[in-house]
Amino acid sequence: MTQAVHVVGVGMIPFTKPGASDPYHVMGARAARLALDDAHVPYEHIEQAYVGYVYGDSTAGQAAVYGVGLTGIPVVNVNNNCSTGSTALFLARQAVASGAAECVLALGFEQMVPGALKGAYDDRPSPLARFVDAMQQDQGIEPAAPRAAQFFGGAARAYIAEHGIRADTFARISVKARQHAARNPLAVFRQTVTLDEVMAAPKVFDPLTRLQCCPPTCGAAAAVICSEAFARRHGLDTRVRIAAQAMTTDTASTFEAHDMRRLVGYDMARTAAQKVYDAAGIGPDDLDVVELHDCFTANELITYEALGLTAEGTAERFIVDGDNTYGGRIVTNPSGGLLSKGHPLGATGLAQCAELTWQLRGQAEQRQVEGARLALQHNLGLGGACVVTLYQRVDA
Repeated sequence: MTQAVHVVGVGMIPFTKPGASDPYHVMGARAARLALDDAHVPYEHIEQAYVGYVYGDSTAGQAAVYGVGLTGIPVVNVNNNCSTGSTALFLARQAVASGAAECVLALGFEQMVPGALKGAYDDRPSPLARFVDAMQQDQGIEPAAPRAAQFFGGAARAYIAEHGIRADTFARISVKARQHAARNPLAVFRQTVTLDEVMAAPKVFDPLTRLQCCPPTCGAAAAVICSEAFARRHGLDTRVRIAAQAMTTDTASTFEAHDMRRLVGYDMARTAAQKVYDAAGIGPDDLDVVELHDCFTANELITYEALGLTAEGTAERFIVDGDNTYGGRIVTNPSGGLLSKGHPLGATGLAQCAELTWQLRGQAEQRQVEGARLALQHNLGLGGACVVTLYQRVDA
């Protein structure tokens, strides 16, 4: 037996460029307090905390949570690459659904440094070694190019090779992302850009230009998750329910397909989404708004198809027709996404949760998707893990 799980409070601080943020523990405590205040829940009611970050020492989660209070609760530190925040959310939801706890905090933060992502250790095997070897075999490696851009740029090349789309189709996603972020006061990059500007930006890894790659970012976000019984007992806002959630990791197809799209998580995303749709008894056509993992424009494009938002091979038409934005079929990344809002790895999944909670409550202001009732979240980490979460508006 499982019980209904609600998101009763969310908090997010403005994301910033590296060097412009508070220390990680200050950011984390601030986001947690915002979520608690939004939920109208005192910290003493929190029974467990799941805290996500990628770059930090052990028990950094405690350092952040202790800034909110010292109540002796279990604090579980989570590190799952770029899907870290949503993994913390997955564990929090699981604790409540199982009855292990009634009210739980999910928190994510990241204090990043400028430049491309890289591992912290060079004296032991990298957890991405198998992925790098596969990329070397499938497309080769350019030593001067950022590794993540080669993974996702390779996925773009594979898609172009199969479907023959224009390179500037990917750039249109950046234009859309900036238009959405211009409405989001919490986003890093709020200045709109033209298609010509995106295409003229310095090339990172063909076909991706700099404006098609998410920036390293600092920030924090949090959510308070509780059972329906707890929420009703304390008079909390139960409008947002987690209707279904799935977490997947890599299967043999990731490596055996010799397809860069699968190496960067296409199959993980497709499987997780299908599990969610099956559990909720809905299909992608029922969705109103989606926050998906657009670390690069290439990943947004292939994820449209992985999530079933458009049929395989039709992503270019989906983009050109404006079906991915306001007035189209489904609004994707109204927050501006990782491309424009920023991508502090541990916070990203919970920032997506915050955005979709605001959307379902009707609190997204200029970004509001009218009449939003079903919202899907997709958060991906190489290495690998993918978490897909379906939120539903529930009227009393």
